Amino acid sequence: MKDNQYKSGLICGIIGNILWGVLPIYWNALKPIESSVIILYRITLMALVCFFIVRATCGRNNPFAPMFESRKAFLTYFMSGIVITINWSIYIWAVNAGHVIQTSMGYFMEPLVVCLFGIIIYKEKPNIWKKIAICFAAAGLLIMIIGYREIPLIAVSLGLSFAIYSAIKKSVNLPPFQSLLYETVFLAPVALGAIVFLEINGKGALQVGGYQFILLLFAGICTATPLALFSSAANKISLITLGICEYISPTLSLIIGIFLLKEQFDTVQLCAFCVIWIGLVFFTYGERREVWETVKQ
Repeated sequence: MKDNQYKSGLICGIIGNILWGVLPIYWNALKPIESSVIILYRITLMALVCFFIVRATCGRNNPFAPMFESRKAFLTYFMSGIVITINWSIYIWAVNAGHVIQTSMGYFMEPLVVCLFGIIIYKEKPNIWKKIAICFAAAGLLIMIIGYREIPLIAVSLGLSFAIYSAIKKSVNLPPFQSLLYETVFLAPVALGAIVFLEINGKGALQVGGYQFILLLFAGICTATPLALFSSAANKISLITLGICEYISPTLSLIIGIFLLKEQFDTVQLCAFCVIWIGLVFFTYGERREVWETVKQ
């Protein structure tokens, strides 16, 4: 029974991260719809998808009750909604602006940044292997800065925003769709109003029409499906296995950026990625050591 549960979780984790990894193809296929319009539709449709899922699972109970349990809870959902919207916005804009490789770097760095936030905010004490991993991540970033004489803002922004989101979410103990509903419901009315305004003035997605508009209507489902698979995996497999699965997504995005979307991938980027990858090896080993020590205790 446990073997079947593990296999099911592993399959969900792999498929979920594969879907996340190939999403740049989907967002890129929505051109020439403006990135800002895509973001507005994504917020609105994601809120709708989450609402229907939560409503179906909550039955007759008020699905919004936990959101107003306390002022702290309300502010937590509000702030996490703002941060994840910033993350989504940067990601979609970057993909459609031809920076898929930088988004890949950002998500490779993300677990290392989350670890750093844990040290700074929650006073966590990482083992030596994780400390080495953080140093390698910093070295990879330094290579990009020296090589291009500028900070890779997209990668840094994605890594930081998702790390901040993860730090805020650390205090949230709700099913993922319910949590995500609370995070998007604040912005959904604003996004919907903006959509109506743009469509009336001929500047929205309907102006483009064609298959792009039909594809756009699946933005909520495309966001929710990998999240559901990831959540299912998180309950069935170890954090180490789940963490390794998470490297599938940025790896696929990197491959898509180089070979499908034909983005420039030079020596500077290759060196930076190699250094970050070495850091991820140390990080994964550090995670494994912590689990071993916990089990022994």
